[in-house]
Amino acid sequence: MTAYVDQLAEWFRKHGDKTKAIPMENYMRNQYPFLGIKSPERTALTKTFWAEHGIPAGEELLDVVRQLWLLPEREFQNVGMAYLEKYAKKAKPADIDAFEELVTTKSWWDTVDYLASHTMGDHLTKYPELIPEYTERWIRSDNMWLRRTAILYQLRYKQRTDVERLFEYLLLCKDENEFFIRKAIGWALREYAKTDAEAVRRFVAGNRLSPLSEREALKGIGKS
Repeated sequence: MTAYVDQLAEWFRKHGDKTKAIPMENYMRNQYPFLGIKSPERTALTKTFWAEHGIPAGEELLDVVRQLWLLPEREFQNVGMAYLEKYAKKAKPADIDAFEELVTTKSWWDTVDYLASHTMGDHLTKYPELIPEYTERWIRSDNMWLRRTAILYQLRYKQRTDVERLFEYLLLCKDENEFFIRKAIGWALREYAKTDAEAVRRFVAGNRLSPLSEREALKGIGKS
C-alpha cells in the first residue's frame, strides 16, 4: 500500500501551513514536527481523500496505519487513528501485538490515550481472554506508556469495569513520580466515579495518592 500512503501524504502536505505548525509543535512540547493542519481540517481532508481513493480492507488497512506511523509529521499518526477506527470491527485477536507496537512507537499522550481507551479498550472487550496476559504485562512494564495503557483501557467501560483489576493496577503505580501515570490514575478514577462515586471516595480515602491523582479523582464528586 506504499503508493496509497504516498498519495495520502502528498494530499496532506499540500494543505500544510507552517504558521499553524509552530504553535502546534510548541503545544506538544516539540516532540514531533507538524504540517500545521488542525483537527477539523484534518478530518475533512481525510474524508475527501477516502471519497476519492477509498479505504483499504483487511490487512492492507492495518498496513496503511503502520506506514502512517513511520511518517515524521504528527498529523499522519492522527490520521492513522482514523484508519484504526475503520479497522476495529475486523480486528483479529493477534492484532493486539500491532496495537501494542503503536503504543510504544512515537509515544505521546495524543496517540496513547486514544489507543488505550478506544483501540485497546474495544479490542479487549471483543477478546477478553487477552486481558490477563497483556494487561498484567503492561502494568509491570518498564515502558511508561504501556503502564498508562493498562490504567486507561477500561476508561469507557462504565458498569463493565473490572473494579478489582482497576484498583489493583492503580495501587501498583500510585507511588510513581511520573506525571503521566499520576494523571492517568486520577483520570481513571474520575471516569469510574461517574458509575460508582462512593467506591472512588473509599479508594481515595483508604490509599495515599499523589495530590495530582487525588485532585483529578475527586473532581465533581468531592471527598464526601
